[in-house]
Amino acid sequence: MIRQAEVRRKTEETEVNLYLNLDGDGKSTIDTGYPFFDHMLKLFSWHGFFDLRIKAQGDIHIGEHHLVEDIGICLGKAFSQAIKDKRGIKRYGASTVPMDEVLVSCIVDISGRPLLVFNLNCEKETKAKIEDPFKDFFRAFCAHSGVTLHINIHYGEGYHHILEGIFKAFGISLDRATQIEKRREGLPSTKGLIEEI
Repeated sequence: MIRQAEVRRKTEETEVNLYLNLDGDGKSTIDTGYPFFDHMLKLFSWHGFFDLRIKAQGDIHIGEHHLVEDIGICLGKAFSQAIKDKRGIKRYGASTVPMDEVLVSCIVDISGRPLLVFNLNCEKETKAKIEDPFKDFFRAFCAHSGVTLHINIHYGEGYHHILEGIFKAFGISLDRATQIEKRREGLPSTKGLIEEI
């Protein structure tokens, strides 16, 4: 089974072309016009062993918010399409990543119930820079993938290091959750159902 998807999205604010392969090698080609975000997405791809191609542009002369959020929408849709019916997956994944002075945890449940919990234990100024636009990236991903995602910053203050830790942990956790569980063929739910988005 090939678990991959392509998503295109065009609005008055952004244009995004995205390809995702869940069973890749961590290879990425990313050009969003926002180099810092490119770096974060490459970390996600590399540590999650996802092949990821993104070509995007947006109204970043106004700010990065629209671009970052729309890429979250596209990544969520691609993930939902690539995971298909979810049969045989582990469903849950967790990771705690140190990034120098920062410690980040990310916990994933491929539940069909989109939810983001985003706890930032850091200074007010750093928190504000991370929440806009990156909190909306993760919220958009959850809304369009049907994933429950908990991100917790235990401690640390460096803006760059906090986001590096988050994107690394996000990739690792999703990789663990999407791995095939050889002991179970059906859906990873006692209900026998995981809601579709």
